[in-house]
Amino acid sequence: MARRRRAGGRAARVAARRAGPTEEERAVRPGQSGGAYRPLTESDMERVYEAALELVEEVGMGDPIPEFIEAVTGAGGHLDEDNRLHYPRSLVKRIVEEVAAKEWVWHGIDEDKSIELSGNKVHYGTAGAAVLMLDYHDRTFRPSTTADLYDASRLNNTLEHIHFFLRTMVTRDLETSREVDINTAYATMMGTDKPQGTSFFRPEHVYEVVEMYDHVLGGEGEFRRRPFVCANNTFVVPPLRFAYESTEAMVAQIETGMPINLLSAGQAGATSPAALGGSLVQALAECLAGLTSVNLISPGHPCVMGLWPFVSDLRTGAMSGGSGEEAVLNAAAAQMANWLGLPSGVAAGMADSKLPDNQAGYEKGITTVLAGQAGANLVYESAGMLGSLLAFSLEALVIDNDMLGAANRTIRGVDIDDSTLSLDVIRETISGPGHFLGSDQTLHLMQREYVYPVIGDRNSPDDWRELGAKNAAERAHEHVREVMRTHFPGHISRAQDERIRSRLPIALPVEEVTGQGTRW
Repeated sequence: MARRRRAGGRAARVAARRAGPTEEERAVRPGQSGGAYRPLTESDMERVYEAALELVEEVGMGDPIPEFIEAVTGAGGHLDEDNRLHYPRSLVKRIVEEVAAKEWVWHGIDEDKSIELSGNKVHYGTAGAAVLMLDYHDRTFRPSTTADLYDASRLNNTLEHIHFFLRTMVTRDLETSREVDINTAYATMMGTDKPQGTSFFRPEHVYEVVEMYDHVLGGEGEFRRRPFVCANNTFVVPPLRFAYESTEAMVAQIETGMPINLLSAGQAGATSPAALGGSLVQALAECLAGLTSVNLISPGHPCVMGLWPFVSDLRTGAMSGGSGEEAVLNAAAAQMANWLGLPSGVAAGMADSKLPDNQAGYEKGITTVLAGQAGANLVYESAGMLGSLLAFSLEALVIDNDMLGAANRTIRGVDIDDSTLSLDVIRETISGPGHFLGSDQTLHLMQREYVYPVIGDRNSPDDWRELGAKNAAERAHEHVREVMRTHFPGHISRAQDERIRSRLPIALPVEEVTGQGTRW
């Protein structure tokens, strides 16, 4: 009888394992807490902050828009004769400490996929904007299109370890800025129900797109209540100068309740100091100026401190997105924003390699792991990018999903408690079968403690050869083709899509979003 009871319990456990773990029992999940890696000391962070405050107070920001001038001068700042806007350090510190949002929710169209930005919670996702698409078959690049962006979005929607999707490519098949802004937002939205992001050339396009978002969510004002899109706004022309049209678009984003990634992307040795510390100071100063301006207009508006300090190869001046310097600098950027108590977003995974090969692997691996370990709330660019952000690959997106699962597992770390110390399990195994393969603990933990790759191959060399001796890119391409042929998300209804098409210049043929197209 005892043996039967044990067997019955074991059968139940095996059945539960086959059913898979619940969301809370998974080996990795969105929002695990990082922060174990700390490239800066407390003293370092204090000095970086004070230096950034000195820059915005004494040097100021060039080319401010009238709305920023009015807000900042009304709060004690001043505009000098060179049209530079100066921010008193006391004002900036008050905004950081008392006004700016310390946490907020980036909603998904599917609410279960929403992201909470707070503390050291880590989420991995995409960004862009690549202008080229890698053709898998002949290893050549071609201009990226609206259809490519839709494909990337719907492929991303199937990948577990990529938590948000920000537009990855420029829609180079379109001509006007209005067509680009509207169709970029549309293609991204149609492909994924995760939290998503886009960008805008002009403020008037923001209002048109938000009207589309309101329609999808059920009516006027619904997007403000449940914003599922965060604007990627590169509001700075470094060093320390506003990008005028981007800041105009930022005002529209504020008015419509759209969260904003305040993005500063100076390139060390070119548009920011070659000293990594100086590059970090400049990025922080620029983002503090943006944060202060936004919060003076709309206190507590949801923002991301998008410190993306890029690195140059000083031999040529070319961007080096996959370097060790890039990895440590963006980790430090995440640490700085978190230390200030502000939502953090950095860039990692920007391989310089042109192919999803060994070079891309080590470049992506070191940069994404350090960003996550530093506790970045949002790790942008972490999947699909090649060629120092110039190119995108669907195969790389799939391979990188495996990589990010492993990276997220390192963030979780090692659980230590009475159960995981396993003393009783070891004693029972030594006096029993002599191995742990059939242990109840092994069966219980195999999906709760371990992450398994979708594309990565763990077969023996002989088995690998018998299965066709395919490399990761080949396996990823097969996976891409299968998803492209079968997965057409339905979170936007046909009726909603028809109404959108009746009002906006949608370039993507309806056949592409209904699965009737023939490209794949």
